[in-house]
Amino acid sequence: MEEILALVEARLRTALGEPDARAAVTFLGTDRIEVLRFLDGDVVRYATLGMSAQPMADPTAPLADPVKGPRAELVLSVRAGLADTDQVLRPLAVLAASPQVEGVIVAPGASLDLGGPLWPSAPFSSVLVAESGGLVEDLELDEPMDPVRFLPLLPMTANEAAWKRVRGGEELQARWLSHGTDLRDPLRTSVPLD
Repeated sequence: MEEILALVEARLRTALGEPDARAAVTFLGTDRIEVLRFLDGDVVRYATLGMSAQPMADPTAPLADPVKGPRAELVLSVRAGLADTDQVLRPLAVLAASPQVEGVIVAPGASLDLGGPLWPSAPFSSVLVAESGGLVEDLELDEPMDPVRFLPLLPMTANEAAWKRVRGGEELQARWLSHGTDLRDPLRTSVPLD
């Protein structure tokens, strides 16, 4: 487990540079989750470290496989200085712990709901999980382990989350694209959904 996390942190540093801050959160009955912060010009990126230590298990399986299964870390990018986004550390750790706590598999296209704002006064309480391989390349591990995927999180307003449940994540992403939505804007309003 420690070896995997060392490789994951090395991949994050290669892709995003040196973290300028980190915080650790431990929930009862779970492994420790860290959240690293990286500054990149006017963008701040938050990446989890610890979610990939264990593979995510199918909640319907009688026994969790300790080796095989999808592994992931979460990455959130927002514009710096517009909101108190550093308060997202605990909510991100909650999302990263959800496979251990709730037995969910976090995969592209999924919605993750916090039940509260991502940070104080944020217009977002849920995120859409996007495809990996863009900002941080997947990390191949020795067979038979699955690679670690670095999944971007796209904040959704309540209206967008409701629309996504009906229409799907691909349609929501297409709508964001067609309206030129800045998904890194921590103060943005909902995209028009008519």
